[in-house]
Amino acid sequence: MAIIEIKNLKKTYSNGHYAIKGIDISIKEGEFVVLVGPSGCGKSTLLRMIAGLEDISDGDLYFNDKRMNEVHPKDRNIAMVFQNYALYPHMTVYDNMAFGLKLKKMPKADIHQRVTAAATTLGLTEYLDRLPKEMSGGQRQRVAIGRAIVRQPDVFLFDEPLSNLDAKLRVQMRSEIKRLHRHLKNTMVYVTHDQIEAMAMGDKIVILKDGVVQQTDTPVNVFYHPENKFVAGFIGSPAMNFVSGKIVKEDELYFVNEGMKISVPPPLRVSMEKYLGKSVDMGFRPEYVYDKGLEKERRLSTDVEIEIQLVENVGSESYNHFTLHGMDTIFSYRSSSSNSHIPGEKVTVGIDLERLHFFDPETEKTIL
Repeated sequence: MAIIEIKNLKKTYSNGHYAIKGIDISIKEGEFVVLVGPSGCGKSTLLRMIAGLEDISDGDLYFNDKRMNEVHPKDRNIAMVFQNYALYPHMTVYDNMAFGLKLKKMPKADIHQRVTAAATTLGLTEYLDRLPKEMSGGQRQRVAIGRAIVRQPDVFLFDEPLSNLDAKLRVQMRSEIKRLHRHLKNTMVYVTHDQIEAMAMGDKIVILKDGVVQQTDTPVNVFYHPENKFVAGFIGSPAMNFVSGKIVKEDELYFVNEGMKISVPPPLRVSMEKYLGKSVDMGFRPEYVYDKGLEKERRLSTDVEIEIQLVENVGSESYNHFTLHGMDTIFSYRSSSSNSHIPGEKVTVGIDLERLHFFDPETEKTIL
């Protein structure tokens, strides 16, 4: 296992593209860290720099206090699992898993022991004599993971390994990878663009945008305490709703716009005083909007009148997409599918005042 320290890491390509812009990350021994962000944010580039497949333009990379910048990939004791499996089609499962060990001229008995142990862990024992083309996508991905396990690396690196699988297999495989992490206790760095996958798998998640780390924290803290508007909007499904308005003072501080007037929660009033008379952005998650005809117990905002535009029923829940008076923007709120709405219906809702987020419109940082 390894402790990974990334210090002011940068990557600039020959064409001038500045892909990684001074990243600092500390990864503890045995930690499962997920790099997540939209396409082009630099997450795969960063993973490849950790692997040694991309040169480091500036900054430092350490494994257990050893500087790795110029260390060849084969000497880093890492194992990497790719999106496309990268299996040899003419080799059996056993030979695919054993190939790297054979190149190292490891004794046959040791190779057999490692391959059979990994196959048992991954449920591949009965497939060892099959060719990759005779297996499903999920089974082939397990073979690719098994090939990494037998190397007994200090660090496992995963580059979007589940993106080629269907939805059901993705859920199954992410559970298997988490179970594998608990069993092996290795340091793992995992790249995905799927924020649900990141939230479900990571001990810690690192959210990137345009080559810059936006926030590093546990999944729960990132969800409840986003550091800026980008993180707030990227994490959560459906995405957080955003609305612009002004802070005004009457008997207390209020956030107001054409469609709503909402009391600023007491913990934020001191911070919000400096925005009096100014514009701010407010965010509220779909799961914290409630039909006021049904909800009696929560501390909700004053009445907000909405008009339902579209309803997505997804089993036990419904995603209700709506507009506010005087606004063209489409917002959403999540409800039980037993509380079904129809397009064109007007509903009175309230927003949980304990779950509001406010953002500075210039810096987009969360106002605390």
